[in-house]
Amino acid sequence: MRRKEFEMNEVENLEEIESFLQEMSFGFLGTVTADGEPGMTPLNFVYTNGSVYFHGSRIGEKMTQLKANERVTFMAAKEYAIIPSYFTDPLMACPATAFFKSVRLDGRAAIVVDPHEKAAALEALMRKLQPEGGYKTIDADDPDYFPRLKGVAVVRIDADRITGKFKFGQNMKASAKASITDSLAKRDLPLDAETIDLMNRYCPHHNRAIGD
Repeated sequence: MRRKEFEMNEVENLEEIESFLQEMSFGFLGTVTADGEPGMTPLNFVYTNGSVYFHGSRIGEKMTQLKANERVTFMAAKEYAIIPSYFTDPLMACPATAFFKSVRLDGRAAIVVDPHEKAAALEALMRKLQPEGGYKTIDADDPDYFPRLKGVAVVRIDADRITGKFKFGQNMKASAKASITDSLAKRDLPLDAETIDLMNRYCPHHNRAIGD
């Protein structure tokens, strides 16, 4: 059963969900194979204008699956910190956990035909992956880009549902939270300071501990 204290939904938390999707550039596409089995493809993506876009070859296993069944699931996740058990318990392994953000979209994949939408999506992806520039802006009306846009597939995910899970110790007592933030500050790995900030943002103080 999903822990409600970690849940993020598109009604109450849309801004935070969209901010996370705009930050991320790598995710996993879930499809249905010809045999009815689940398929999974890792890929780069961009979240722009309220949708996830990705690109690829016009032929191949992924496109064949999408043409046969447009239903997809897409997920992006980021692990911020591994929390060792000894941060809160000197003996038992049970408290060991990880703090992370994840967002999942369930919906339909639409193969983009309009060259201007394709160009806009690919330009947004380039700005994400190559923010320093060094290339000519992708423009559907540019004769240099027109044949290349015809030769590449761009897919948009139209989400029916967007959900997230942001886990930063919301189920912990204040004492356990304090022990973890102190230990993270001492450890000082690259994402530990950001993890402390997110714990302070998301963690209410509970009167009792809840199991992980």
